[in-house]
Amino acid sequence: MQFTSLEICAGAGGQALGLELAGFGHAALVEIEPPACATLRLNRPSWNVIEGDLRAFDGTPYKGIDLLAGGVPCPPFSKAGKQLGAEDERDLFPEAIRLVDECRPKAVMLENVRGLLDAVFDDYRNKVEKQLKKLGYVPGWKLLNASDFGVSQLRPRVVFVGIRKDFSEKFTWPKGPDAPPLTVGELLHDLMKENGWKGADRWREQASSIAPTLVGGSKKHGGPDLGPTRAKRAWASLGVDGMGLWDEAPPKDFVGMPRLTPRMTARIQGFPDTWLFYGRKTATYRQIGNAFPPPVAKAVAGQIFAALSTNRIFKVA
Repeated sequence: MQFTSLEICAGAGGQALGLELAGFGHAALVEIEPPACATLRLNRPSWNVIEGDLRAFDGTPYKGIDLLAGGVPCPPFSKAGKQLGAEDERDLFPEAIRLVDECRPKAVMLENVRGLLDAVFDDYRNKVEKQLKKLGYVPGWKLLNASDFGVSQLRPRVVFVGIRKDFSEKFTWPKGPDAPPLTVGELLHDLMKENGWKGADRWREQASSIAPTLVGGSKKHGGPDLGPTRAKRAWASLGVDGMGLWDEAPPKDFVGMPRLTPRMTARIQGFPDTWLFYGRKTATYRQIGNAFPPPVAKAVAGQIFAALSTNRIFKVA
């Protein structure tokens, strides 16, 4: 049994992969960034990837879809920015609500940064809830930590779920496994020693906790790094140089703090090693850093799948 989804602001496929793992098929994925679209096509050639501005996308052909999902842009609500909310031209929540009205899905799933729960956005969230209630949905917000779902990273994300009233009583928020996630050292040891680095075992012992939040980086700045000064200090405590990324693991006789490779950051974000990324280092890291960890997306989507399944009508042959 498979439900279908329409995903907006799909990025490099973190949420899309999670939905797939939870049992959802993809009717279409909308994304504006060419490298991210290329990544989606690279990994899933059969997916219907629509490259373009969400504001110009018509959702009416997808009326009756089971799930509308996406990760609308974070900057309007991020503490790293000015938190302009509705005044920020990048705010796409209104477009998401427009598409809900056009598609009338059974469920809605949108993720964003923790800042969206700040008191300054109380009125904004209330407005979103009122609009969804008017359309017949029961809305809810939840702060989820990626590390509670096996991701080796301190990555809090706000997830919004709206369930059509006739399914809403069956939905419950997911709970992660009791086992803690791997430390950065445990997670990346094999990748760090790919080129025979003699210090890999010692580094594994130093990298004895989970990672700080990965950031995607801004187009206004240069190449990739692992975040602001505070984040770089946290990385340094794990024995990682956060000033940039390397193309390859450290060589055999390297001395000092290694940098991560894009593949290492993808693993920290919860992507399987089989998921490929299109583009050079900076473009690749921006896709990875802005992604929704697939294990978290799978957990939430799995609960939505279960709720929708309760009213599914089966035909006996």
